[in-house]
Amino acid sequence: MPAPPLTRWVRTIRPQDVVWVLLFFLLALVSDDGDVSLDLMLAGLAAVQVMESKVAALSSTRGRILGLVLKLAISFLLIGYTGGIESRYWLVLLLPVVSAATAFGIVGTMAVALLAGVTYLSFLSFVDLARYEVDFTGLVARVIFLAMIGNLANALAGDLRTQSREARRAADQLAAANRQLQQAEEAVRRSDRLAALGQLSAGLAHELRNPLGTIRGSAEMLGRNLSAENEVAREVAGFISTEVDRANSLITRFLQFARPLEIRPEISDLGQTLDRAVAMVEREAPGIAIYRNYAPEIPSFLFDAELMERVFYNLVLNAAQASPAGGAVTVKTRAADGIAEVAVIDRGAGIDPKHRDAIFNPFFTTKPNGVGLGLAIVAKIVDEHGGKIAVESEPAKGSVFRVLLPMTR
Repeated sequence: MPAPPLTRWVRTIRPQDVVWVLLFFLLALVSDDGDVSLDLMLAGLAAVQVMESKVAALSSTRGRILGLVLKLAISFLLIGYTGGIESRYWLVLLLPVVSAATAFGIVGTMAVALLAGVTYLSFLSFVDLARYEVDFTGLVARVIFLAMIGNLANALAGDLRTQSREARRAADQLAAANRQLQQAEEAVRRSDRLAALGQLSAGLAHELRNPLGTIRGSAEMLGRNLSAENEVAREVAGFISTEVDRANSLITRFLQFARPLEIRPEISDLGQTLDRAVAMVEREAPGIAIYRNYAPEIPSFLFDAELMERVFYNLVLNAAQASPAGGAVTVKTRAADGIAEVAVIDRGAGIDPKHRDAIFNPFFTTKPNGVGLGLAIVAKIVDEHGGKIAVESEPAKGSVFRVLLPMTR
């Protein structure tokens, strides 16, 4: 439940805001002689100083310049109202100078300090120099004092900005390291699951192969020995053979998943491997347009072309199946820091966020006739190559599967 507007505003109050209000209150209290105009000008300065960090319009460069102009204008009125060149309030000109030092560089700070000095010295035009003696040395010293304070404030603000950038950079590095650690932990957990389920699948597949062979042979013999008139029995025998073939295909996939992969890396061309995978998908999904955007700077490098072809075939086929009729899939490659990246992009229904962490798990599938081993095998092959696979998806907008392969082994 969002906080009320008043509560959100109160949370934006900083300790320095309280200090500013207290200082201006004491200034008005010390000089209080019942002059309402003086109190209003001090209140206006306090309001601009405090609200410039609260109002979004004053946080931009244009807004900060507007804030400086307002402070200079109110300071000019205050000094002129309280005696001009002899006013004891000339120090309020430090407000725009210090504000410029915290928001702009040394050039901007010196420009505002010069403008503040000119603003102050402009009151000399109201003095009859023939009748009154003016301490020009003191006036110049005050202007130099404004510039000195601006320079010191700018140096301190520069140090703070540098420290802030370093802190943000360190935070970004920690966040990136944390993401990499989470990905590594997930890869380890996935490998453990693959190993355990692989052993189970291998044992189960070997135990099922023999009885399935017997069933299929019996169904074929039954079909040959049935009379031509017994059409129903012949059809049932055909169903048995078909389902046995389907079960055998499933067992073969179990064995592919369970069998330790033997990577045979050779110098291969990534684009040609992708072309072979894409060509197979184009034959199976003729209604989907597949666009290729390969980076020409990727050289041939060591990888198992046969296994990686299986990886890309699965990813492109999944993207085609997720795309609407007449849709498009994009296969894009790029090279960065010794890594070859292959991105398979579709514009389909996307992946439900609650399923995103489970799609590489064995036997997880959302397809009615799926087994849930395709992406598990894909992840296993990529892991064996020392690479990474990641997915980005947004419901109703599509998915992007990225395969990252090291080009040096």
